[in-house]
Amino acid sequence: MRLPLAAALAAASLFLSGFALFAGHVSRLAAPAELRQADAIIVLTGGHSRLDVAVDLLRDGKGRRLLISGVNPIAGADDLRRATGGDAGLFACCVDIDHAATDTVGNATESAKWVSANAFGSVILVTNNYHMPRSLMEMRRYLPSAELQPYPVVNRRLDNGAWLAKPDAVRVMFVEYAKFLAALARGVFAADAPPGAVTVVRAAEPAAE
Repeated sequence: MRLPLAAALAAASLFLSGFALFAGHVSRLAAPAELRQADAIIVLTGGHSRLDVAVDLLRDGKGRRLLISGVNPIAGADDLRRATGGDAGLFACCVDIDHAATDTVGNATESAKWVSANAFGSVILVTNNYHMPRSLMEMRRYLPSAELQPYPVVNRRLDNGAWLAKPDAVRVMFVEYAKFLAALARGVFAADAPPGAVTVVRAAEPAAE
């Protein structure tokens, strides 16, 4: 009985130590003070303020095109434009919408199709700070040759251990850490099929009925 108990305690200790390192890393993430211009910008939907930040970066000329990945199928270009206060001309010329992705792996595979189709070499990746480690891992798995610049969106300051006093932040961190470990294990033990054909829809074109 001692050996299984010792193994269980060691595994729990390793898990909690990893969680502390993960949470500490995430809590220190912040928007870069200097951001190099890239070929494109990719924003992953699902978190507060991500779209606003990405549209602002596009408007400021940090990338030539923007892919909004993981958009609800019932949401169209006009819905997104109104939600972000974006300019209609900017959306018509420079924004693409991905309705196919339903999770982070899907974000990465659909983004890889888009990057390949447009021959982009550098990308600014926009998502929330807690989601950035897993998103970068998946993106690098499918875009090994692209230069990826992370742009973490921080809605609440969590540095200096502030997240420990926020039950919601602890829950989000813990869930995201578990997903990060699952993604890490999948990358080690599973082989992913290469991305297929492009399925994005340009914002200037209405989706087919």
